[in-house]
Amino acid sequence: MIDVQNLPDDRGVPIQKVGVKGVRAPITLRDRVNAVQHTTARVNLYADLPKHFKGTHMSRFIEVFNAHRERLSMQGFLAMLGELRKALDARTAYADLHFPYFIEKAAPVSGQKSWSAYDCSYMGKVWDGGREFDVAVSVPVQTLCPCSKAISEHGAHNQRGIVTLTVALGPFFWIEDLVSLVEESASSPVYTLVKREDEKYLTEHAYENPRFVEDVVREVHSRVLALAKFPKFSVEAENFESIHDHSAYAWLEHRSPDVGAGADESKGPGL
Repeated sequence: MIDVQNLPDDRGVPIQKVGVKGVRAPITLRDRVNAVQHTTARVNLYADLPKHFKGTHMSRFIEVFNAHRERLSMQGFLAMLGELRKALDARTAYADLHFPYFIEKAAPVSGQKSWSAYDCSYMGKVWDGGREFDVAVSVPVQTLCPCSKAISEHGAHNQRGIVTLTVALGPFFWIEDLVSLVEESASSPVYTLVKREDEKYLTEHAYENPRFVEDVVREVHSRVLALAKFPKFSVEAENFESIHDHSAYAWLEHRSPDVGAGADESKGPGL
């Protein structure tokens, strides 16, 4: 049959990104405790389209992704992008995967166990002679307002927030470690299952550790910087305020001076 996509196009206009968006599929990741974790991803796959091609081959995006979806470690993710470039005769291939990652956590006093879900993303691109790869983790936390504590005779307002830490390709790490780092930077973690003794502990712990969103992003920044692992990272915090009808927000980014020098591909995130 005729390959319509490969027919010449006489307009001379290259397209930066073409592909498939919103693909939903089961994937397999590395898990620190259980070796592997099965979850579901929403996937976007793209490549550039040279000016002399009429269209891309959409089915090839899915074929390449299906060949890699059961081994989506960092190496597998980058290998998938390399295959996309080859299969589509493209200079650059892009992908972003969005998925929940589940961690079993024990409540701080009762020890009751429950599963917490963390929204995560892989984001990357591969081109001739280069690659980019980022991992983002969104962590729900509790924050207690330092101002409210300072000016109130009884108690202080607190709220749930979301902190998103995005790290660039660097040495080996586990998502679980990033989650713990973020939780330790807030007033207190949150849990799916708590008993009364846990509620008492978490309430009092948050009261003793008040945090503005500014405090949270600075604390995460300091802790990530101390690891000396990541050439680039950003921290975003949003508090869903309990006494305001808006959120409080802060964001910062850090780039090492040698951020453009690349990193060792063999040592990637533990997923």
